[in-house]
Formats: sequence, structure tokens, C-alpha cells
Amino acid sequence: MTTASAAPRRLLSIDDLTDEDLRSIVTRGAHFAAGRGAAERSLAGWVAGIYFKKTSTRTRTAFSAGALRLGAQIVTYGPDDLQVNTGETVEDTGRVMARMLDVLVARTAGTDEELLGLTGGGRLPVVNAMSAAEHPTQGLTDLTTLQLTFGRVEGLSVLYVGEGNNSAAALALALTRFPGTALELRTPAGYGVEKQILERAKAQAARYGSTVTETHHMEGLPVDVDVVYTTRWQTTGTTKPDADWRERFAPFQVTPALWKHAPKAVFMHDLPAHRGEEVVAEVLDGPASIAFDQAENKMHSAMAVLEWIRHGALADATGGAVRS
Repeated sequence: MTTASAAPRRLLSIDDLTDEDLRSIVTRGAHFAAGRGAAERSLAGWVAGIYFKKTSTRTRTAFSAGALRLGAQIVTYGPDDLQVNTGETVEDTGRVMARMLDVLVARTAGTDEELLGLTGGGRLPVVNAMSAAEHPTQGLTDLTTLQLTFGRVEGLSVLYVGEGNNSAAALALALTRFPGTALELRTPAGYGVEKQILERAKAQAARYGSTVTETHHMEGLPVDVDVVYTTRWQTTGTTKPDADWRERFAPFQVTPALWKHAPKAVFMHDLPAHRGEEVVAEVLDGPASIAFDQAENKMHSAMAVLEWIRHGALADATGGAVRS
């Protein structure tokens, strides 16, 4: 268990990672995907809490299976299992958990303040498995998938189509830290990436020699992008304020027509998918799709995150650090 004098790592946002940390987690995740590292049992002796207030298939399974594969034991909590439901404060819950757990993976789909409360005053390492603002472990999964698919992240171009949700936020904050990358966000008006996060991503892009842009139409699409990416239109734990939102989103459906602009692009989706809404089946199940490889990589990335929480950036995974 984490001691009061320690300064445990945490992952509430991509911003919690140094350039070395970011590159290390991505590279280590690729190592795990290649079948290297899991036999080391690098989390032996640890107890990981897995707390999900909202539904999850991939992220919950990824962290549970990943922790077990690395030798940790897990304690799982559902949305009705903790005494916060009877009036205990989140802060008191975190203080208690810090005395019994070594790390807590938490999906609240709420505010960052709730996640901070679960750290027990900074004593317990907490991994944000999705909050309302950001889905950092998804962003790390996406970069791991790019690394595995292209052999690099630097210099890649991504066309993101659909709602500027927490997955888009994490992707923007992570991808722009790799030189030469280009992220073009095409989002419906009123459903773009949160202004503050987009401004942070643009400031990063200026420092790292990358680009990020957002427009609210599907005209004049970029050509020869490496990746076309979308997410479900109804993000977990959210509702749309506009009754006509489906009409607003309809032009942003991913269809084979997008490949006229980028015939060699791969297709990514963070899943779950709704065929016939954000993407047609011909694309999701077609030869360009790597969405289910991406889903598997969530476990490999989760293993890398948990290992980083315990051990920090590993020397064998930090070659060619991102420019600072």
C-alpha cells in the first residue's frame, strides 16, 4: 500500500505524463502486444481496485485482465457498492482505500474533482478510466495502436469525424505531443472538443511542430490521411441537449466515400459501435478497419499504465523520447 511519505504517480489526464512517460507507456504497450513482458509479473504483490460507476466492456476488462496477467490481485466495485451512496464523502472513501489498495482504476464519467477526492489526499495512485472531460487511457490505447500499425506515431495524420467527446480530447492532448502529426477534427456545431482542451492541444502543437484543427462541416476534407477515426454518437453517461441532434450528426457518418480522399487510410473506432449511425457496417467490418485490434490494445496499454504507476518509465521503452 502507498505510504503517506510517498509521492505516487497518477493518471487523471494526459497532462499528468511527461514526454518520457508518454513515450514509455506507448512503447511498452506495443511490447506487451508483441508478447513481451507479461511473464515478468511486474505487479506481483499489488492489489488493484477496479471501480466503475458507469458501464464498460473494454476498459474494465482491459485493466482487470491486465492487472491479473502482471501478477496483481484485484478488488472490483460496481456503482452501488461503496458507502458514497449512503453519504460518505469521496475524500473519506479515498483515504480508506489508500490504506488498503496499491492503485485504483476508476470510471466516474463525472468531474475531475471526484477523481482527485479518490486519491485520498494524494496518497493513492488513481487511473482515470474515463471522466466527463477526458478518457486518457483511450488516448494511450490509440497511440499504441498507431505505433503497432505504422511503426511510429510521429508524422501521422488523423481525420477524426464525429462528436468532440472525452476520447477526442485525450487524442488531441496526446497526439499533438508527437512532432509532425496532424489531427483534423470534423465535429457537428455545438458538439466540438471542449474549448479549454482544444486550446491546450493547439498550444502543444505549436511547441512540438504538429497541428490540430477543428471545423464543423464535411467539406474540403484532407487528402491521404493515415487514419479515419470516429466514436459512437451517444457517449457513455451523456445525453444530447438538442432534440434534432441526429440530423446535425448525419453528415458526419463514416462511409466508404471518405476513402476517396484517403485510399490507404486505416479505420479506428474506440467502440462500442452502432452500425448505421456513426459508421456503416461496410467500413467497421471492412478490410481497412483495425477497430478490434485497437480494442485488444486497450489491455496491452492498460498493462503499460499499471506498470508505469508502480515503476515509472522503463529504460528499455524510452528510446527516442518525444521532443520537449
